[in-house]
Amino acid sequence: MVEPFQTPGERELVTGEAVALDVRPASYILRAAGAAIDWLTSMLVMLGLILLVFWTGGGVDDALAKVLAVLIIVFGTVILPTTVELASRGRSLGKLAVGARIVRDDGGAIGFRHAFIRALVGVLEIYLTFGGIAALAGLLDPRSKRLGDLLAGTYSQLERVPRVTTVPLALPPQLAAWAQTADVGKLPDRLSRRIAQYVRQAPSLTPTARVGLSGELASEAAGFVSPLPPVDAETFLLAVSVLRRERDAAALRLEHDRLQRLEPVLDGLPHDFPDR
Repeated sequence: MVEPFQTPGERELVTGEAVALDVRPASYILRAAGAAIDWLTSMLVMLGLILLVFWTGGGVDDALAKVLAVLIIVFGTVILPTTVELASRGRSLGKLAVGARIVRDDGGAIGFRHAFIRALVGVLEIYLTFGGIAALAGLLDPRSKRLGDLLAGTYSQLERVPRVTTVPLALPPQLAAWAQTADVGKLPDRLSRRIAQYVRQAPSLTPTARVGLSGELASEAAGFVSPLPPVDAETFLLAVSVLRRERDAAALRLEHDRLQRLEPVLDGLPHDFPDR
């Protein structure tokens, strides 16, 4: 089940061990930018090789020149992309620039078969059609896969994601006296997770969404709190979250202290055994 405020669908990856991972595929714009950089790089490499052949072997006949031109094109469009993606485990110059990596559909690293299929199909959908087929396929796929990705079983995973910043939670000053005598019972796990998720993500929500969600969560949590403080729903949720965190932490510390006091009795031998 997908909890509120999460992005469902394409960001959830289920591995072979049935473990759900929250990953983010590269967007259509980022994929297009990375593909343009890779295309430009390969064109420059092929142009450089062609100029090198003409400069070093100006006396070659037409037949040999055509063979060399075909070999250079095959090298630049198939061999070079395959080698780069295989050696860098899915990262090329364009993908490095946009912070993406080509991975298998199950999240694993690509192999030779995946890189070769992507490069071979790329000749048709990128070079022969000037990116038209790749652009159309990326628009229709939720993960912005191009045709080569669909055939190879791969997609572009975004690795350069914003750093998660944790906002320290503190009890609102106007509720300091209330917190001394408030009875905040243990919340159900699902409700506790939803409140914690709301408190973390409230600054990024619209005012209308904040009011609606905070009111709904506060009404669910009110049955576990006595007395109810005369504050708005969002402040109430923040106070409940902080109090439960502090009291749960205090309970864990007491449990740890009790176990430490009992450790000699639990680990010691009974009645000075075997020296008796």
